[in-house]
Amino acid sequence: MSGSPLDAVLDRAIADGILAGAVVAVAVKGRPVYRRAVGHQDREAGIPMAEDTIFRLASVTKPVTTVAAFGLLEEGAFDLDAPITDWLPEFRPTLRDGTAAVITIRHLLGHTSGLYYRFLGIGGGRYDRANISDGLDQPGLSLDENLRRLASVPLLFAPGTSWCYSMATDVLAAVMSKVTGLDLPDLIKARIGDRLGWRDTGFTGADRTRLAVPYADGSDGPIRMGDYHEVAVGKGFLRFVPDRNFMPGSYASGGSSLLGTADEILAFLEGVRCHRLLSKDSLALMTGDILGDSPLPDAPPGWGFGLGVATLKDRVPSDTPQANGSFGWGGAYGHTWFVDPVHELTVVSLTNTTLAGMSGWFSEAVRDSAYDLL
Repeated sequence: MSGSPLDAVLDRAIADGILAGAVVAVAVKGRPVYRRAVGHQDREAGIPMAEDTIFRLASVTKPVTTVAAFGLLEEGAFDLDAPITDWLPEFRPTLRDGTAAVITIRHLLGHTSGLYYRFLGIGGGRYDRANISDGLDQPGLSLDENLRRLASVPLLFAPGTSWCYSMATDVLAAVMSKVTGLDLPDLIKARIGDRLGWRDTGFTGADRTRLAVPYADGSDGPIRMGDYHEVAVGKGFLRFVPDRNFMPGSYASGGSSLLGTADEILAFLEGVRCHRLLSKDSLALMTGDILGDSPLPDAPPGWGFGLGVATLKDRVPSDTPQANGSFGWGGAYGHTWFVDPVHELTVVSLTNTTLAGMSGWFSEAVRDSAYDLL
């Protein structure tokens, strides 16, 4: 057993069978101050978790795609309020009464487009009937076909009138590819990966000997995912095909397909916080709340949403040590991250356990104990 509060959290998560394994990395004032791997990368094979273990990042992909989009915005490649049909002329989902709707780049970034996710189980099962992929399953499915299916389903609401977590980042990635002429893996590599010196984070080419085996919550602790695995979430199901990235024809999802390491995601978030990857104005726009008095669904009180990330408006009702202006999100394979610009604190927690690594006791305990490193 180690001595710091964060060590104690990680030790307990493994000893109590909450997680199969985890890597946590923390930076304070631009300097890495903590890095630790615990548990197993592959429990059944007895392979311990390592600090350079590669994880399926799920929605940790979203901020990467978002920051690349803001870079294009800064260069004038597109406008926030431009209709996406300027680049995707066939992507024209209507309202439920058949009325035409105009979706903009701003709507996609802020998840106010009227699109949603199949796993949310809303909209009367329309995404189920259209067999839409959330970007974690259906190996071999092309982006064009998934967008065709997505456009065939009416929007949940008129763009700009409400908020719903959604497939919008995948649509945004399609726009970015049209704008640049690059497919998403090459675009992210050129605009972010090469600038940061990433060696292990990307959509393809991962060293599979260092890839964490995914597990899911079970009644007696984490259970190993098979070739296909479903996890009940509210009214719907998260559908996982863990080897999707390695199967021919599977599209690179801008919302969920990255593979990578804790160190390289920490470097990315530090690049965002320190304005190496986007300007101060862009960071303020990305992290500025767009919800007003409306709460962020399924989030603690005091949290809102910007153009791509959750943002803390009022820390008091959430009983969090994070300062107002902190921003973050998670990932369905078992991850959380946040940046506190006031305290210059960046925390990345990657686990191989769905959903215990993403929400609940562990993520909150990592958050709280990280402040002891200040």
